[in-house]
Amino acid sequence: MGVQRALITVVVLATATLGMNLLAQSTLPGRGQSTPSLILDSIAGRDSFEFYCASCHGTGGKGDGPIASALKVPPSDLTSLARRYRGAFPKDLVLAVVMGGGQPMPGHGSADMPAWGLIFRGLDPSEPRVRQRIDNLVTYVGELQEPAAGEDDLGARLFKTHCATCHGLNARGNGPLADQLRRLPPDLTKFTARNGGVFPSERLHRIIDGRDVPSHGDRDMPVWGDVFRGSREGESSGSAKARIDAIVRYLQDLQERAAVPAN
Repeated sequence: MGVQRALITVVVLATATLGMNLLAQSTLPGRGQSTPSLILDSIAGRDSFEFYCASCHGTGGKGDGPIASALKVPPSDLTSLARRYRGAFPKDLVLAVVMGGGQPMPGHGSADMPAWGLIFRGLDPSEPRVRQRIDNLVTYVGELQEPAAGEDDLGARLFKTHCATCHGLNARGNGPLADQLRRLPPDLTKFTARNGGVFPSERLHRIIDGRDVPSHGDRDMPVWGDVFRGSREGESSGSAKARIDAIVRYLQDLQERAAVPAN
């Protein structure tokens, strides 16, 4: 079984990397055919994902890569991991699986998936680079997560309409306007981790409301309490508080939590 597993790993790795490299090279004008390298110089998470993972999982992580249909077990939809873990992306568990020492996870494929930790160590002699590459890769998978709440959820709709331009659709502070602000928006998925494992819902409600928070950043963030109270919906239904509550619940669903150690 060990030899068979190793052969599967080599075949998948060779197919994925060679396929993605040749595809990338074919799109560059003036580039002739050459033997692609198995190790990518960049250790950025997105680069590693597209180079090593996208041929199976797809560039969006939904399991629809170009060779997915040829695999015995269909690749997993990696964007649904947070939903499967009560809205929290299980970064530590994913990290363990990618490294090769973790137990199989719901929604994270089968034993056919290569143990990338072992492979990267075989291709790159620098242990710090290997660890950073894997950490960046897992962080990028976290950024691909779809919200636990459905698109019709009030909190999801309000966040997308009022907050995502700065904080990003994944609430990690990477919205399209983030670089134009005087201060970069914070990663809103880390409130629970920064607060000792407890989601500070009341504090967040006060921050979003904004009226009685003496220091509210650099004022780039609007005082949403006043905005909602002045909106047609707020005037007609008195729902400004309910709208803020919905956003807070939505943010709670997006929280990244550390894995609970197994007994």
